[in-house]
Amino acid sequence: MKNSDRLWDIVETHREAFTGLADRVFDTPEVAYTEYESAAAHAEMLEATDAKITRDLAGIPTAVTGEWGAGGPVVAILGEYDALPELGQEPGVAEERPVGRFGHGCGHNLLGSAAMMAAVALRDYLAEKGLPGRVRYYGCPAEEGGAAKTFMVRAGLFDDVDAAISWHPADYTGVFEANSLANTRIDFTFHGRAAHAAGSPELGRSSLDAVELMNVGVNYLREHMPDDARVHYAYLDAGGTAPNVVPAKATVRQLIRTRRLRDLNGLVARVRKIADGAALMTETRVEAKVVSAVSDLLGNRVLEEAMQANMDRLGPPDFDAADLPFAEAIRATLTEEHIADTFRRTGRPVDPKLALCDFVVPLDAAPQAAMGSTDVGDVSWAVPTVQAWVATCAIGTPFHSWQLTAQGKSPAAHKGMVHAAKIMATTGRDLFERPDLLAAAKAEHAAHLAREPYRCPMPDEVTPPIPKQA
Repeated sequence: MKNSDRLWDIVETHREAFTGLADRVFDTPEVAYTEYESAAAHAEMLEATDAKITRDLAGIPTAVTGEWGAGGPVVAILGEYDALPELGQEPGVAEERPVGRFGHGCGHNLLGSAAMMAAVALRDYLAEKGLPGRVRYYGCPAEEGGAAKTFMVRAGLFDDVDAAISWHPADYTGVFEANSLANTRIDFTFHGRAAHAAGSPELGRSSLDAVELMNVGVNYLREHMPDDARVHYAYLDAGGTAPNVVPAKATVRQLIRTRRLRDLNGLVARVRKIADGAALMTETRVEAKVVSAVSDLLGNRVLEEAMQANMDRLGPPDFDAADLPFAEAIRATLTEEHIADTFRRTGRPVDPKLALCDFVVPLDAAPQAAMGSTDVGDVSWAVPTVQAWVATCAIGTPFHSWQLTAQGKSPAAHKGMVHAAKIMATTGRDLFERPDLLAAAKAEHAAHLAREPYRCPMPDEVTPPIPKQA
């Protein structure tokens, strides 16, 4: 029999309301900086819980906070609700069946809902016990490439926060290892000269040639950069579709990542030199524009151990026999490599029969796995931060896939998000009830900053890229 906890019971009282919020956000998927309906749904829920609401944070119309309580420390619980392009998928179907253009292929419909659920339950608990303290929910848009939290940190929105808690949907349950890549996205636009490609090609200066030469140069760079660095690219403007015109303008976006923020500027400088070289070779002119930037995650062992203790006490999500057929059907669409990768990340041998995670991963159970990037990184440099992975989908389900979107409204996903709320709420409670724990977490954080101060990777002149509303 599992342990019981008054706070977990409080979380359960909010199950219907917040699974409903998650489904509502799922049904209106919106990509970075366009999450108007999703942000409005979160704001409406905050209003219903009598939160003190602040909108339009850091110049971002879809960022919102809600706060409850008074006095004491401030504990932030971070939520997200942005979707991804090209991942619309009919929910509950274990085959690729696109619906619409956008979809929640990373589970952020669940992420934001569980985060607010934890915050509201923690508010209820503090009120019930008569404890001082403020719980603040952060509705954070544009995690997928938009770096909204970096802008929010730069604007000072975490200056009075004592600690931050978050989570992410996954195919297993464990403390989120502080392992991510700092990155920046830079658009390189090459300006050339148009000409008739057959009649007078010598008069043209091809911007597309410059982009392609830049990409070749970056590809040769890969041999001479650290193993854990990454550079990716995407053509934003390939110069048109007419092959008989020498293109006068073309743009490529380079996404440059390093394991530590301190190493990022050096690699960016090398990529910029390659762009300058491509422009020189083609007699074009290049302009570089930083679009976004995020820091690597800064871990906090004190908070990680506290969260692990709550996970171990709670156990894994209560998946049951009714959840298995759909999970097994999804798993059948995955490769053996997908499934083996999950078990590698958890430090366990592959179980070919296990479709849903029924265990909690211990701290330090697995080697550091390759990871992507998150703007939670900048929050983790601003305040002590801890996150959880919580199982909401079939083992082996990759992020940013139709398979994850397909599971976004499933009963298993709902169980996982409620489970995440319980983990976050009890971890937050520990910070209010144990001043020594919070003090230790802050001391660890301060010691790291004394060795390596935080420098926001976002240039001062870069503003959130808010698209114009139609």
